[in-house]
Amino acid sequence: MPLLLRRYGTAIGFVAVIVVFWLRLPETFLTSRNLLNITQQMSMLAVVSSTMTVVMAMGDFDLSVGSIASLAGIVAALVFVWGGSPWIAVPAALAIGLAGGLLNGFLVAYVGILPFIVTLGTLTIFSGLAFCLSGGKTIFGSAIPSSFGGFARGGLPLGPFEITIPNLTLVAVGVLLVVWVFLEQTVYGRRLYAIGGNAEAARLAGVRIRPLRLAAFGLSGLGAASAGLMLASRVASANPTQGAGLMLDAIASVFLGTTMSDEGQPRVIFSLLGVLMLGVLGNGLTQMNVDSYVREMITGSIIIVAVAASSLGRAREA
Repeated sequence: MPLLLRRYGTAIGFVAVIVVFWLRLPETFLTSRNLLNITQQMSMLAVVSSTMTVVMAMGDFDLSVGSIASLAGIVAALVFVWGGSPWIAVPAALAIGLAGGLLNGFLVAYVGILPFIVTLGTLTIFSGLAFCLSGGKTIFGSAIPSSFGGFARGGLPLGPFEITIPNLTLVAVGVLLVVWVFLEQTVYGRRLYAIGGNAEAARLAGVRIRPLRLAAFGLSGLGAASAGLMLASRVASANPTQGAGLMLDAIASVFLGTTMSDEGQPRVIFSLLGVLMLGVLGNGLTQMNVDSYVREMITGSIIIVAVAASSLGRAREA
């Protein structure tokens, strides 16, 4: 029973949540339109969670991803205001995200500051910078090219099925595949897990910990900037708090994923299931007209119960 609880408790709970919403919302919940809507809504979180998984595989955290996402959106919007095209704005925003991630990685890997302290500090720095650059205001209107905003509204039509896969969903799938290959199919991914298991043993085995840590945080910053661009495209605007909720949700998704992993390690596929669980919860509760603060309480409680059940299962196995 403890083994069953540890391995499948979260998955069983996820299925139970889907069944409850299906019974309560039989005409709207399990429709292709709503399911595709969930994938689009959660695409930004999926991107951040996948790259957060890389950092957490080493046993680290990146608290700055939400601020980096907001800053990247502001940078792209400012490039548009200054007359730049998406071909300039998108690389500029991604470069900002990569630079922010590499700064985190440098301070953690080469200066030796704890990841929690570093990313908590850069969270406030990047957030303040986003406010400074934008003047604390939302950037929107004719300055945002229609091609940029239209990207999030477009998709890939599947004629035989009479559905359209949103572009944001396709971007998220692409990022997830790349990160999965990196973590699960390359020697670098295995080394990251070795660092997370025992950093000192990995060092003695010849693993170059510092460059890998630097690269992992750089990838996290790049993923956050990508999510910031996706958010800005979806609403055709940018504001300095746009990505504020991404950090906690991303960490929660990865933690939910670890409860479904045999080793209790962060895995991209399981992090995706954590994202989908949060997405299904949010969508179903919204359709049931549950107040936002109640949704947050329910979501937080489910995360605690899932992680606690997994931890108890491992403790009893031991």
